[in-house]
Amino acid sequence: MANLKEIRNRITSVQSTMQITSAMKMVSAAKLKKAQDAITAMRPYAEKLTELLQNLSATIEGDLGGAFTEQREVKKVLIVAITSNRGLCGAFNSNVIKQVKNLQEIYAGKEVEVYAIGKKGADVLKKTMTVNTVETGIFDQLTFEHAAKLANEIADKFTSGNYDKIELVYNQFKNAATQIIKTEQFLPLVAQATVNSNATGDYIYEPSKEEIILTLIPKALKTQLFKAIRDSFAAEHGARMTAMHKATDNATALRNQLKLTYNKARQAAITGEILEIVGGAEALNG
Repeated sequence: MANLKEIRNRITSVQSTMQITSAMKMVSAAKLKKAQDAITAMRPYAEKLTELLQNLSATIEGDLGGAFTEQREVKKVLIVAITSNRGLCGAFNSNVIKQVKNLQEIYAGKEVEVYAIGKKGADVLKKTMTVNTVETGIFDQLTFEHAAKLANEIADKFTSGNYDKIELVYNQFKNAATQIIKTEQFLPLVAQATVNSNATGDYIYEPSKEEIILTLIPKALKTQLFKAIRDSFAAEHGARMTAMHKATDNATALRNQLKLTYNKARQAAITGEILEIVGGAEALNG
């Protein structure tokens, strides 16, 4: 059995860990509320914008979207992997990395590269894949303007012919304990006929359907990327809060077990000392 000093040192170490994980849990909980409110407020707008774009596309003949809708033979694929800059958030980052590697297998025989948003994903993926860009600063200034610059940069890689297909991989926020891994096609855009027949109708367009859709496409791309990053940001804090909560619970259980072990060892030591005293006293009396 370990001596009392070793057990005391372990108890002190576990208590220090508990303080750190508990503090990280509270910080993530505070940040989660703000991030959750932001993505909850944004989703209806992003979904309605996508629906409007699809409805307009379904009513227009021809390749109106130009370079954004150009369907080419897929030879080179860019995967935009959205992870975090910090760890200690459970399987948040590893799920994205695993999905990126799954896509690499799906596109076997094609050239696959990664545009990494977040340091953790870049650090792991660059060991086995080609990571051509690493963006880590957006989480320090998470604004639409910053995301719009990234969206323009990524879209330019497609319209210039560098890539034939671009995919987004990220964690979608559901609640603090649940994140859903999502894979979305960013480019080329695919016009989809709306499922709800009531969504399309005899509208009056001003200035025209063509001008509206050409304006909506760049805005929709920027909004799609911004929503994905905001989703990932909220999911990150939810995952970290849950992971730190579990870590704190585990540390508490370990501390209690160590205290029990310490008390048993202390009791055994005291009993041993008493027996030695009694034995010595009996020897002197004899």
